[in-house]
Amino acid sequence: MADMKWIEAQEAKIPRDGVRTRFAPSPTGFMHVGNLRTALYTWLIARHAGGKFLLRIEDTDQGRLVEGATDVIYRTLNECGLDHDEGPDVGGPVAPYVQSERKPFYGKYARWLVERGHAYYCFCEKTESEEAAGDFARPDDPCRDLCQAEAEERLASGAPFVIRQRIPHSGTTTFHDERFGDITVENKTLDDQVLIKRDGLPTYNFANVIDDHMMGITHVVRGSEYLSSAPKYNLLYEGFGWPVPKYVHCSPVMRDAQHKLSKRDGDGTYEDLRAAGFLTEAILNYVALLGWSPRGEIAEREMFSLSELAEVFDLEGISKSPAIFDIEKLRHFNSAYLRAMPPERFAAVAEPWIRQTVPNPAVDAAAVAALLQQRTEVLTEIPEKVDFFQALPDYDSALYVHKKSKTDLPGSLETLRTLLGELEALEAWDDEHILALLTDLAARQGCKNAKIMWPLRIALAGRAVTPGGAVEIARILGKEEALRRLRRGVEKLEAAV
Repeated sequence: MADMKWIEAQEAKIPRDGVRTRFAPSPTGFMHVGNLRTALYTWLIARHAGGKFLLRIEDTDQGRLVEGATDVIYRTLNECGLDHDEGPDVGGPVAPYVQSERKPFYGKYARWLVERGHAYYCFCEKTESEEAAGDFARPDDPCRDLCQAEAEERLASGAPFVIRQRIPHSGTTTFHDERFGDITVENKTLDDQVLIKRDGLPTYNFANVIDDHMMGITHVVRGSEYLSSAPKYNLLYEGFGWPVPKYVHCSPVMRDAQHKLSKRDGDGTYEDLRAAGFLTEAILNYVALLGWSPRGEIAEREMFSLSELAEVFDLEGISKSPAIFDIEKLRHFNSAYLRAMPPERFAAVAEPWIRQTVPNPAVDAAAVAALLQQRTEVLTEIPEKVDFFQALPDYDSALYVHKKSKTDLPGSLETLRTLLGELEALEAWDDEHILALLTDLAARQGCKNAKIMWPLRIALAGRAVTPGGAVEIARILGKEEALRRLRRGVEKLEAAV
């Protein structure tokens, strides 16, 4: 018999304080883009409504658990600013928030569902692979129509069993999705799914319904691949006599027009994107737009902070069409965020990347960062762009020949020799005085500034393309190192002319 006193006590605990959403990941690896979008939308729905956002760890599929994956979930949510009001680490009124710790709950509710006539004990021998393939003909299941006395006799004898949902043989089931509307299916197309497995653990579908009800969840956000399971969820809610939460099924995030993003195919995770030099803010902004669009006066707007998203996010903006993950579009977002940063924050973000190739403490990382901020799309570009500050690369003297600047090898040699003497005599080593010297030299020689600047930049950096020009590079290198490189340039040109 079902423990009705216990069930009534649990019902009394259910919070009914407005919108309550949950993110319920399985700790099976890193946070995939699709999982991150689900977490973000779930958080936004709660925050937009002034409700509660819950974290629940779904670890009943013990065979797929990955060590350390739970820590990844916590770390990712924390980095993204998706704070949860209730969860395993912060507690709450409907604890525990780890599914494996809730094991006793599911059996009690399953027995109650049996007594209500919406589930039954099944003693048939079926492998998990047969179940997964749907290879279980419901009309042929002899256990479906076992009388109560015979079922109890088998239970008392210790016979192994599962508990199955009793799907009506006829009729239809209609469920409502906030974006897809009403969807009706024929009950004969649904199978009597397992609710409680032989090991006593619940299946994913059953545990979700029980936990969502016990935690007072009002909105359930999940991928559109779960649309086919929604009728069975509805029948479970109806079987218990419980209100059905609002369903929000999100269309898939695609790699291209034919293929979904997939962890199994090695598609990007949040941590992969961070390691590839993308900012958390840019990732979240872009992911928010993978299946949702702002409406009304802000319909054309793309850039949103997390708090701004919470203000404007609405269910009507969620698209029914799949979204294609475009890495170039994400680069665009990332570039915009980098350029809009306060300089001191960009310097702090860029410094670890600068120090990968410029560990020399004499080189001011903040000064180098100032050259990079308006020229960087992703942070991974930085090390290669600035490595010449650490050591002058071996370069070809042909770089001194530049048609637009009207430089050739003999002219560049003459320019460097002159610069070497004048820069050695320069007392104040800053942008203002270095620039004044260079422009004065150009004026005296009756040429454009570029004819002086180009040979100097090549001598200092050994590169045709650099962040910043000759003046900034000279100042950051410092007088001694700049002069040393100039002498090396003179030697190289003397050997080439």
